[in-house]
Amino acid sequence: MTGTPTERADPIGDNAHSPVEGIVHRYQDRVLLKLVNVCAVYCRFCFRREMVGPGRQMLSAQHLDAALAYVAAHPEIWEVILTGGDPLVLSARRLGEVIRRIAAIDHVKIVRLHTRLPVVSPHKITPALVRALKAPAKTTYMALHANHPRELTPAVRAACARIVDAGIPMVSQSVLLRGVNDDGPTLEALMRAFVECRIKPYYLHHGDLAPGTSHFRTTLGEGQALMRALRSRVSGLAQPAYVLDIPGGYGKVPAGPGYIDMCGDAGAMVEDINGVKRQYAQPSFRGTPPISGLPEIGR
Repeated sequence: MTGTPTERADPIGDNAHSPVEGIVHRYQDRVLLKLVNVCAVYCRFCFRREMVGPGRQMLSAQHLDAALAYVAAHPEIWEVILTGGDPLVLSARRLGEVIRRIAAIDHVKIVRLHTRLPVVSPHKITPALVRALKAPAKTTYMALHANHPRELTPAVRAACARIVDAGIPMVSQSVLLRGVNDDGPTLEALMRAFVECRIKPYYLHHGDLAPGTSHFRTTLGEGQALMRALRSRVSGLAQPAYVLDIPGGYGKVPAGPGYIDMCGDAGAMVEDINGVKRQYAQPSFRGTPPISGLPEIGR
């Protein structure tokens, strides 16, 4: 399918924030480390479809050395996010080696992996692979990408349980896709399924402007309406952040509906989960607020 004039080969601007091969440094305290350009499955809506696919490979040893040297030279980097491609297509040995090298960088405290492998090949989530994910003296998180509740089969749930039982917290990311999950019951079932698997819903992405994907994209208004419906149907545990990655490399921003209209200093009008406007009076202080610093015990 051909693209529309607004679609881009690099829709979220990775290239503009790639100081060395394999690194994307868009946000100050974290970087993406794109270890591999291959996946266990190729999604038609992929925003990296121009650089992911058969015939690609892992970063060369030279490029990996340069990428890790960049991380080591930037003490503001608190989190390294392994992505690609899908980092879990690597063997337990190779993945473990990379994670150990990241763990040797003192200022990096969090290692996060983004993957679809537990969904598409749950049998590959072996004890050896799970052991390889844990970074010595660091915290490992895993973000699982799934878009429909039917993807979370018993085998997938068992694979996720192996990861969580090993002490690796899991979060989710999904893409809002027209004709796939753009209705209230499906989105509700997906988020509930994540929570049942001990996976915290994290991101619901608005579709990126990848070439040939316009038929999958909803409008922002449709996405906001779905998030309003979700707010009234499931608990906070099952609420993802609906986000838009601004084209051109300007980062992710919350795209969900607004519930509060400010009314100057007097207060605000707050919309409840049923769409009814409620008045909220804000406190008004003259001079120094009556309480400063830590609250007193028993207050």
